[in-house]
Amino acid sequence: MTDQTLDRFDMAILDILGSEGRLSVTALAQRVGLSKSPVQARLRRLETEGVITGYRAMIDPVRLRREHVAFVEVKLTDTREAALAAFNDAVHSVNEIEQCHLIAGDFDYLLKVRTADMTRYREVLAAHISTLPNVSHTSTFVAMQAVKDTAWAG
Repeated sequence: MTDQTLDRFDMAILDILGSEGRLSVTALAQRVGLSKSPVQARLRRLETEGVITGYRAMIDPVRLRREHVAFVEVKLTDTREAALAAFNDAVHSVNEIEQCHLIAGDFDYLLKVRTADMTRYREVLAAHISTLPNVSHTSTFVAMQAVKDTAWAG
C-alpha cells in the first residue's frame, strides 16, 4: 500500500490514532466524519495491509528507572551478509538496546540504549554490546535531554 491508496479518511484515522491510540471506534468515527461501520472496516484493512502494525502503551522510562539514554555507534570487523545477520540476531538478546539501526556512513550500526544510570550502562556496554558478534569499536554519546521523543505517528 502506498500513500496514493490512502484517502483523506484513512490519513485522518492514522493521524488521530498516532496520538490517541486508545480512542474508541465510535469516537474515532465522530472525529473523522464517518459512521462506525466504515471506520471499523478501514481499521481492519489498514491492519491487514500492514499500515497499522500494532498498538502499544507509552511507558514513562523514569518510573521504570531507565532514564539514562546513550546512543552507541558500532563498527564491525566484517560487514558481509552473514556477519550482519549474526549481529542483527544477537542484538535482540540485549534488553537495554531499545533501537538498532544499520547505518550508511563511517560506522555500521547506531544503537539507542536505555539504562538506569551510567554505571549500569557501562556494565551493559562491557558485558553485552562489546561482545556482540563482529564488534570492533564502539563510541558512546550520552543524551542530556530528550527534546522530542515520540514514535512516528504520521
